[in-house]
Amino acid sequence: MHDVKAIREDQDGFVRGLTRRGLAEAQSVADDILARDKALRELLTRLQISQARRNDASRLIGEAKRNKDEAGAAASASVVAALLDEVAGLKNAIQQGEGEQRELEEALKNALAVIPNIPAEDVPEGADEKANVAVGSRAFGKPPGLNNPKQHFEIGEGLGQMDFERAAKVSGARFVYLKGDLARLERALGAFMLDTHTQQFGYTEVSPPALVRDAAMFGTGQLPKFEDDLFSTAKDSDRNALLKVLKEEPLSQRLWLIPTAEVPLTNYVADEILNEAELPLRMTSFTPCFRAEAGAAGKDTRGMIRMHQFSKVELVSITTPEQSPSEHERMTDAAQEILKKLELAHRVVTLCSGDMGFSAQKTYDIEVWLPGQNAYREISSCSNCGAFQARRMNSRYRSADGKVKGPVHTLNGSGLAVGRTLVAILENYQQPDDSVAIPSVLQPYMNGKTKISKA
Repeated sequence: MHDVKAIREDQDGFVRGLTRRGLAEAQSVADDILARDKALRELLTRLQISQARRNDASRLIGEAKRNKDEAGAAASASVVAALLDEVAGLKNAIQQGEGEQRELEEALKNALAVIPNIPAEDVPEGADEKANVAVGSRAFGKPPGLNNPKQHFEIGEGLGQMDFERAAKVSGARFVYLKGDLARLERALGAFMLDTHTQQFGYTEVSPPALVRDAAMFGTGQLPKFEDDLFSTAKDSDRNALLKVLKEEPLSQRLWLIPTAEVPLTNYVADEILNEAELPLRMTSFTPCFRAEAGAAGKDTRGMIRMHQFSKVELVSITTPEQSPSEHERMTDAAQEILKKLELAHRVVTLCSGDMGFSAQKTYDIEVWLPGQNAYREISSCSNCGAFQARRMNSRYRSADGKVKGPVHTLNGSGLAVGRTLVAILENYQQPDDSVAIPSVLQPYMNGKTKISKA
């Protein structure tokens, strides 16, 4: 969410930032916001004047009643009656104005809620992924030289441990059954990633809710603009009746399945004022994630690259504004370390202004080499969202002297997408005999096993 005062004070900068984002109508968006802001401020001024006059009139009524004498009784009564009429009129006008105030505040909030974050100054210009810039110093490893490499779904199905057909029978497209060693490998990857992030980088492991309310989805920017990309639940009236009998809290009208643990982890500090001394907060989770992929029709229709349900290890940091740039680099280091330990070739790119996510002000994408596709594919996005999500969540921090200094900064990143990491291992570690070697760092999590063969 944007700060209206900041827009008011630097409209040109706001328009320039939205234009870099690719919004052709940036000036009209700014004009609309400022017009709404002006109407609200003018109304508030009128309400303040009316409230002050009502207070004065009430005071005068009291004085007139205390000071009246017999000689001036009639005049005093007339003055009091006039003042009472004025107070009644002011009361009605104020009530009407307060109703209008709520409507204007809600309309302004709704208008601000669909405007994306402003890119940081060092984000490269561009409209789409073609303008993303590789960070040469962060590149790692070389793609392995494999003869006629297979894609991961060919390998997994050949092993008899990856079943899309039965998953489609049960759940539809973009679901999969993993079995045997592949199911264990998925679990091993999650444990390995959590161990690395907690033991080497000091993240606190958290097991969060996988269902969240509207406010949480709003806080991190999924709602209201991206509702079609989400899965939600509907209220079960019979279930709520049972909960009422049991004196438990009824379910809300709607809960959302998390598209990423970013949502519950970041909202952990919603509506709170944190002490500066406890920042940065660093949290990590291994959770299932659920995405409708409404905007992905026709993309990656085979295999595990783009699923409705997948597992991911998430990294979230809550920091001061001064800490967030260095924390962004540190978070990206942590995500890269997983790929380095797995000895998987990868590169890092800075997303251009037109290719970033809605809430981000700067994003690094980590792309792993997939021999079966002969291409680098995204396996992690690490984003600094600045104060954007914090304003939506009303999350602030205070200094040691107790002074509230403003919104915190929030950062999130995949550390990593577990399904895509499994894909990368299958394709990079495939063997001529159709088995798959297990990276050495994962072997302790696989009971010492060194390869996966056909069941």
